[in-house]
Amino acid sequence: MNISDKKLGEEVLMHENVSVKNSQFGAYTEVGMFNFIENSSFDDYSYTGQFCFVQNTKIGKFSNIAAMVRIGPTDHPYNRPTLHHFTYRPNMYGFRTEDDQAFFEHRESRLTHIGHDTWIGHGAIISPEVTIGHGAVIGAGAVVTKDVEPYGIAVGVPAKVIKKRFTDDQIKKLLDIEWWHWSHDKIKRNYDDFFLNIEDFINKHYGN
Repeated sequence: MNISDKKLGEEVLMHENVSVKNSQFGAYTEVGMFNFIENSSFDDYSYTGQFCFVQNTKIGKFSNIAAMVRIGPTDHPYNRPTLHHFTYRPNMYGFRTEDDQAFFEHRESRLTHIGHDTWIGHGAIISPEVTIGHGAVIGAGAVVTKDVEPYGIAVGVPAKVIKKRFTDDQIKKLLDIEWWHWSHDKIKRNYDDFFLNIEDFINKHYGN
């Protein structure tokens, strides 16, 4: 099927071989093939490519997540004598009958936040408790261990912001405009404006 033939709507579009646990999806969202989504939420219009692994994450609107991205990878207890998961999954090995629920609850509490209108490049990894600001770009293969400011472009291992997409004044005004909260009808009415240069877009919508 041609990608432009897909029709998204109020219900999430999930492709083949997707595993979802304790997660919510807004309108016009899409989950690519062979994704694993756990304890996460996708706000309206966000989507993932194939083979993504998303855990303990809140994703804003209009987030573009490329294939093979890992967000919120869970950790091991490196302060214990062993890193192995038999200490928090002892039932698997017959050591105890109950798993370490407190450890799993701690994992789930370490939320990652992906802002609105973000682009997460192919194969990027974003650590738990990191916040990706609105409008930010994460380069392909980046390993993000610290917060990324709004409209920053971060690349590398570990990822560092190499530039901003726009000037500080333009960024401030875009954050005030918050076009990502517009209704579907308003976006449709103003669709052509998204092809304007950034200054013309701001001049038309800032303060309105």
